[in-house]
Amino acid sequence: MNNETMIIIGAGAAGLCTAITRARAGQKVILLEQNNKIGKKILVSGNGKCNIDNRYINNHRFHSQNPPFIEEVLKGYDFEVVEKFFTSIGLELVEGKEGKMFPMSLQASSVVELLEYEAKKVGVEIVCDCAVTSIDKKGTTITLETSQGKKSCEQLVLASGSPAAPHLGGSNSGYAFATKMGHALVPRHPSLVQLCSDEAWVKGCAGVKVAGLAKLYANGVYITEKKGDLLFTNYGISGLAILDLSREASTRLATFDYCELSLDLMPELSKEKLTNLLQARVGKVSEKPLSLWLQGVINKKLIAIILEQSKCKVRTEDALNRKEINKLVHAIKNLKLSISDTKGFKGAEVATGGIDTSEVNPQTMESKLVPNLFFAGEILDVDGDRGGFNFHWAWVSGLRVGGINEN
Repeated sequence: MNNETMIIIGAGAAGLCTAITRARAGQKVILLEQNNKIGKKILVSGNGKCNIDNRYINNHRFHSQNPPFIEEVLKGYDFEVVEKFFTSIGLELVEGKEGKMFPMSLQASSVVELLEYEAKKVGVEIVCDCAVTSIDKKGTTITLETSQGKKSCEQLVLASGSPAAPHLGGSNSGYAFATKMGHALVPRHPSLVQLCSDEAWVKGCAGVKVAGLAKLYANGVYITEKKGDLLFTNYGISGLAILDLSREASTRLATFDYCELSLDLMPELSKEKLTNLLQARVGKVSEKPLSLWLQGVINKKLIAIILEQSKCKVRTEDALNRKEINKLVHAIKNLKLSISDTKGFKGAEVATGGIDTSEVNPQTMESKLVPNLFFAGEILDVDGDRGGFNFHWAWVSGLRVGGINEN
């Protein structure tokens, strides 16, 4: 490793991983963080347990306008490579559902504290409360104006993340520096984010959570579907299934497509099984109100909208027939909810888009336009699915910049 100084902007997952691997190789590394402490996004991930990676890494779990770039970067960098890095800093991992990996302590603070200890042990200079205001490159020297004075280096890493989660330090600053140096941007949109609706009925269902299936349509065309929790809220809808399809919804809303969800509130029951279940429950001499009768199978807050969308013409149990039951079944398994917006970057875990990866070397993450300028993490036009994949991208891109070659 050469004796040039490297400055890394952003002490998140990618920045910390880069700093440690570079410093271990003997390089002088200065890590700048605008927040008052490092790793804020790490600390809140996985509800404080830190879903640090995923055992089952697959290229299709990552998204970009340049998929071949993802393939090149991830080649040879599976979960075991990242696990080896964490073992080297004294962190043991355990597996949860769907291949999600967590620190054995189930505490995100363990991850941050061990990363910080290792970084300092190998000589990384960590400077918090340090906002970079401008970057200038003349010859081989890169000069940074910061809130803590001028700093110079020969190599610079932009690991400053995206505008997602501004309360944790998310911003556009890295993009501004990159574009000033000639890099192009792919449009950024919120992802892993809650969806908003202008329909009044959702407010009355706020707090209802069901295990369901959500299908997304844009301008009437089927786009994708995701299974999991559906959580109705005052503003619209959330839950794991919604977060998982929000990337597609967000990008289509940005082009003013009309977006609508079709919600299956009972995906574990086929149309036929649900029809037979309801048919078997009908008492021919019962005048029980239909709204009360339905409480035997579904949350009562949802019943009014199911009756409305089904256009069921009867109002008592004894008046039900096969035709009216079919209407109810259709509404339960195809509840419609129009989507007007997302909760924006403030509610998003990640952002789509970023630095155009066609201008970045996938082996080293170095700019093809500006020598000795590197990128790591979410600042690039790569975003992953929920479940630890975004962290995997951060660790791997950091290892790439750090010079760890597993190919």
